[in-house]
Amino acid sequence: MPTPLELQIQTLPNSPGVYQYFDKEDVIIYVGKAKNLKKRVSSYFTKNHENGKTRVLVKKIVRIEHVVVDTETDALLLENNLIKKYKPRYNVLLKDDKSYPWICIKKERFPRVFSTRRVVKDGSEYFGPYTNMRTVHALLDLIKELYPLRTCNYDLSQEKIDADKYKVCLEYHLGNCKGPCEGYQSEEDYLEDIRAIRNIIKGNFKESLQQFEKLMLDFANNMRFEEAQKIKEKLASLQNYQAKSTIVNPSINNVDVFSIISDESHGYANFFKVMNGSIVQSYTTEIKKKLDETDKELLELFIIETRQRFNSLSREVFVPFKVNIGKDIKVTVPKLGDKKRIVELSERNAKFYRQEQFKQIKIVDPDRHVKRIMAQMQKDLRLGKEPRHIECFDNSNIQGTNPVAACVVFKDGKPSKKDYRHFNIKTVEGPDDFASMEEVVYRRYKRLLDEEQPLPQLIVIDGGKGQLSSALKSLDALGLRGKIAIIGIAKRLEEIYYPGDSVPLYLDKKSETLKIIQYLRNEAHRFGITFHRNKRSKSAIQSELEQIPDIGKQTITNLLRKFKSAKRVKSASLEELEEVVGNSRAQKIYQYYQKKEE
Repeated sequence: MPTPLELQIQTLPNSPGVYQYFDKEDVIIYVGKAKNLKKRVSSYFTKNHENGKTRVLVKKIVRIEHVVVDTETDALLLENNLIKKYKPRYNVLLKDDKSYPWICIKKERFPRVFSTRRVVKDGSEYFGPYTNMRTVHALLDLIKELYPLRTCNYDLSQEKIDADKYKVCLEYHLGNCKGPCEGYQSEEDYLEDIRAIRNIIKGNFKESLQQFEKLMLDFANNMRFEEAQKIKEKLASLQNYQAKSTIVNPSINNVDVFSIISDESHGYANFFKVMNGSIVQSYTTEIKKKLDETDKELLELFIIETRQRFNSLSREVFVPFKVNIGKDIKVTVPKLGDKKRIVELSERNAKFYRQEQFKQIKIVDPDRHVKRIMAQMQKDLRLGKEPRHIECFDNSNIQGTNPVAACVVFKDGKPSKKDYRHFNIKTVEGPDDFASMEEVVYRRYKRLLDEEQPLPQLIVIDGGKGQLSSALKSLDALGLRGKIAIIGIAKRLEEIYYPGDSVPLYLDKKSETLKIIQYLRNEAHRFGITFHRNKRSKSAIQSELEQIPDIGKQTITNLLRKFKSAKRVKSASLEELEEVVGNSRAQKIYQYYQKKEE
């Protein structure tokens, strides 16, 4: 059986994130980032490391924690925060404690827009952080092209402007500034430009697209193609930039973030500690339900217990829905922006934790895993019994030729390939899927009844209401209506149809129940189409032998019995053919293939 550490590694997600290694004293000894958490962490335990410190690090790892994030940029920023906070023994600490660049809109009259590495809490707006200074420069250059802003640090109070204290500088004469220092530009006009700049920095280009296009067209109409191309290139370079990160944001200060997801028996709750705009702690756990508690009840208990455990003094919490945790704590349910995104990130970590728990159960206790899946399918599909034995049918034909059908069997949610069956359609002529489905369903369960074999708990028909109705006719004829549950799945929107119900069921696209039904359907299609192709191929081969003049069915049978295929008949020598069909027929066959090659 795998060790707890091996289990953790096997069930890590293939997502970007940050991992933390703990030693036997439960102290963080290393923090790392990864584009793919599972691949990166696994590499520590599968490689022979040349570096001695790395080998020592791996020996000391007792436990792993991780935080899933949206992008590699977020992973880089979160790694930086955690290293600064915990100073793990095996991480390199930067001597200059380098910080990331931000774009600042200064709180002042006629605000300046510039890059900085220092966040000063003076009411100014900060956007970022950015992991690439080139992105910052490209963004500021684009803003400068579009909106002439002042670059001086003068105090542009109304009194000083009225007193003619300042004179316009070279930037005004070059067209890079509209001269607010001498009152040539109003404050309202300037702030309108700042509003547009704020949208651009946030990544909202919609309102400014017309201005971009106008600027490019003006350059092009004036035969200034180089300038027009530069604007185009800057726009292209900014389409992929990340406007800002949900991992570090100075507008989110000293709060706790909580979220929860749940199933029939357990809740999975996540906690983020956010201090000074940065995630500094993450904790996720499983809560076993006792009395069918609601998510609200579970989350309230989790918040109170977790805040006590981590000695949190934050006066505000972000949650996905309203909770009652006392009057002293402000409860915020974010609706949009960075606050909403950080709650969604918390929910995402709770979902990944739930998936990892399921993967571990599947490895350690497969029976419990199967029982959980079957119970979930019974609930989702509104069945009277757990669908331990499922059979799925699919038809295959091309314009009515070589019609066949396939039946695949799943037991305990897994393919039982020894029970798969092929059917040649015997009673139907032409491309009639409905009649073909009726025939194969009848033949399948007539045989099971005659041989006293166990019947499935669920039948899945690949098709909509038409195929389902045809299959039902066969069940009625055999007296099995109501004894076996039957559903149809339509390909277009993955609707689930029930007998006598015109309104389909739509399962969650990510649900395990839908994934198993899709697997069944795809397996039936694969199995059926393979049989159909083989049959069509054999038919084509035999029809080629039938083209030879004066060669009858018995002769073809004798040839195939000896040579196994038409291809070997074609390559056989005259002497070999004479041994099977005699001199006269051998001459005709040999000469037929010789002429085809000329």
